[in-house]
Amino acid sequence: MKTVEIDPRLKEDTIQLGIINGQALLLMNNSLVPWFIVLPNTSETELYKLSDSERRVLEKNINILSEFILNNFFVEKLNVASIGNMVSQMHIHIVGRHKNDLCWPGVVWGQTDRKAYKELELTYILTLIVQKLGDSFTSG
Repeated sequence: MKTVEIDPRLKEDTIQLGIINGQALLLMNNSLVPWFIVLPNTSETELYKLSDSERRVLEKNINILSEFILNNFFVEKLNVASIGNMVSQMHIHIVGRHKNDLCWPGVVWGQTDRKAYKELELTYILTLIVQKLGDSFTSG
């Protein structure tokens, strides 16, 4: 399977964790909010243009990550979105939110407050992902 190149802006802001069911899994490099991004393996920019099978895989991944965030982070609410105003490449944000996070109740997009993940935090998150997602995830 040919994989698409990750947009430079996404590369700059995220950590590439691996592949979930054939789609890239990224982590926004801001430990203030649990913020994952799924990057479908497509050149399409709009959700409605995905084939039924691509859309099913994407929905499965969103559900897996939503449950993962709810079960492993202190969150009260999930934000799931495909916006694409700054980066047109199709990508889906799955963000865990709580009433004490940096910008509640506003949006996390465009916030300048950032705290990069420490190596130990990344190792912990990656270990959790490997344990919880099993065969649907490949690191790297």
